[in-house]
Amino acid sequence: MIALLLLILWPVAEVFVALKVAEAIGVLLTAVLLVAGWPIGTWALRSQGAAAWTRLRAELAAGRPPARGVLDGALVLLGGLLLIIPGFIGDAVAVALLAPPSRAVTRWALLRRLQGRLLYRAARAGRRRWRYDVDSTATDPVVRVRRPDPPQLPR
Repeated sequence: MIALLLLILWPVAEVFVALKVAEAIGVLLTAVLLVAGWPIGTWALRSQGAAAWTRLRAELAAGRPPARGVLDGALVLLGGLLLIIPGFIGDAVAVALLAPPSRAVTRWALLRRLQGRLLYRAARAGRRRWRYDVDSTATDPVVRVRRPDPPQLPR
């Protein structure tokens, strides 16, 4: 429900902000600013994405879990995509995701949320009855196959 509401309200807010910016600085300059985000977003995806990929590989080579590298890569990807999509609100969020200090804060908040969800699911898992055999102790049921009677010779 929230995603649907966001999907509807985000473009409406983007158009509203674009109209207000056009009133303040003019239509031509607003159009230039909206189009300028595309090459900047492409550059950010390439440069920051490569840096995030390098950090991810370094963490894997060092034997550490790559949670930070994976989240950094995902946040950079999201920031670059938001810069490519025209709109001032998306551009502001994208710049916040591409800047290392704010990305670190966002990563920390996401990790806390994911850890909380993981702990919640782990706590609930003990209360559920699982329908599959966790310890692999089940055996297959014995299926008795009835062999047909041998043919009888006429007497």
